Amino acid sequence: MNIYIGNMSYDATEDDLRTAFEAFGKIDSVTVIMDKYTGKSKGFAFIEMASKEEAQAAIEGLHEKELNGRALTVNEARPRSDNRGSNSGSGGGGRHSY
Repeated sequence: MNIYIGNMSYDATEDDLRTAFEAFGKIDSVTVIMDKYTGKSKGFAFIEMASKEEAQAAIEGLHEKELNGRALTVNEARPRSDNRGSNSGSGGGGRHSY
């Protein structure tokens, strides 16, 4: 199960998250989202845990708990609902010469 972690300290590392979450079960992956231009953390991450039960325990155990001076937001990750990157809209103002 994929977990979203928000409101992270910009100094929190994948190792910090792994240490906090592995108390609840097996972790498949940890990904801190980084700004592609600065290389610094954007303050959120995703953790994939092996079982839904362990992930749910981690959500309940760590939501609003402090890590590196910030109270984490921890919940089940949901797929993006926006259409960023999608070219399905018309756009462009409608001035076409054929």
